[in-house]
Amino acid sequence: MDPFADTLQRLREAFRSGRTRAAEFRLAQLRSLGRFLEENKQLLQEALAQDLHKSVFESEVSEIRISQGEINLALRNLRSWMKDEKVPKNLATQLDSAFIRKEPFGLVLIIAPWNYPLNLTLVPLVGALAAGNCVVLKPSEISKSVEKVLAEVLPRYLDQSCFSVVLGGPEETGQLLEHRFDYIFFTGSPRVGKIVMSAAAKHLTPVTLELGGKNPCYVDDDCDLQTVANRVVWFRCFNAGQTCVAPDYVLCSRETQERLVPAMQRAITCFYGDDPKSSPSLGRIIGDKQFQRLQGLLGCGRVAVGGQSDERERYIAPTVLVDVQETEPVMQEEIFGPILPIVNVRGLDEAVDFITRREKPLALYAFSNNSQVVKRVLAETSSGGFCGNDGFMHMTLATLPFGGVGASGMGRYHGKFSFDTFSHHRACLLRPAGLEKIYSMRYPPYSMRHLRVLLAAMETRSCTLL
Repeated sequence: MDPFADTLQRLREAFRSGRTRAAEFRLAQLRSLGRFLEENKQLLQEALAQDLHKSVFESEVSEIRISQGEINLALRNLRSWMKDEKVPKNLATQLDSAFIRKEPFGLVLIIAPWNYPLNLTLVPLVGALAAGNCVVLKPSEISKSVEKVLAEVLPRYLDQSCFSVVLGGPEETGQLLEHRFDYIFFTGSPRVGKIVMSAAAKHLTPVTLELGGKNPCYVDDDCDLQTVANRVVWFRCFNAGQTCVAPDYVLCSRETQERLVPAMQRAITCFYGDDPKSSPSLGRIIGDKQFQRLQGLLGCGRVAVGGQSDERERYIAPTVLVDVQETEPVMQEEIFGPILPIVNVRGLDEAVDFITRREKPLALYAFSNNSQVVKRVLAETSSGGFCGNDGFMHMTLATLPFGGVGASGMGRYHGKFSFDTFSHHRACLLRPAGLEKIYSMRYPPYSMRHLRVLLAAMETRSCTLL
């Protein structure tokens, strides 16, 4: 028996009824989503602490406030986003109305990950609801406490004829993907992303894949290394390193490494104390499987800072590895933990070559007092996002798109980009019923004179009748 058939049928019927298309309905759903955050803030903080040992500070900054900000932005701008977008016309269409209409796709599926189980669930949900879709939400089964809140509490706030939360692991997700959806939004690993894309291809379903990869961080010789260390350590250890845009390795000269490592040690002590394990500001690894994988990576290269672990608490100390070879496992897979390898390069040319030989990352960072160095890294590489002299702050701007390129993903979202992602942009032209005399020159029998007139009239240019 298919466990999802009745739910999907109900949602499709709701969409066909036109219920989700009206601006007022969409706004009502977004307001309800905002109430869910406001009224269950403590419950969500407790769930995040249970799953990831996430502090109130990190929960507020990276989960709750970002989600609420996306809701508020959509509420302020939805009506303008929904408006038909007029486009320039040529002479041949000057008497017509030409515009782009933003229409909902229909029934969309959002598959969310465990590392930011609230943010990476609700932010795409905002876009899907704002665009007027019916939504099936599949939260991660690994972040169990947040999954429970999303499954039991969130549906009380949204119209259940148009929204549903489904639960399960890989087997259930596989069954779900056998169904046809009108759009699929997936956040997770490249390995699972390929499975999702393959399933979507059977139905020619468009997808957004928010994946990951190994994000490089180039540190130039000309830097204030304590400032660099503070920033790199913070965004490497934020959420215990379980962040898809965290730096996965540092590229710098050996001379810079000799000064950077002690600066990183000072930053770690300053942030988390002499015993980081007892710090309430440092998170924990989500599960035993993930912990054991990270523990294995501690054997790569040589531990210069940290290296301690506690399996019972799923604790991995903030760790810096040096003398790392490119062929070692820590340089072959996304780390997803508070472990940072340093790879030595002789200069900027070698760093750029190292980066461009590998798959395109989700994020790329460059630190230098020389703005030309940062601009050159930006110009000569490709990545989903880029930040100079800081880490993942580009993600905090809803006016910037977030997404990968190549192996790090496809598609984009945040702010209006989310609305556009979940909207079909329909090309529309409305022509008057009459004026046949003007348009008759396109009909046979053809003539060179008519051809010259038509070609001139069809040139793509903005034209306005006086």
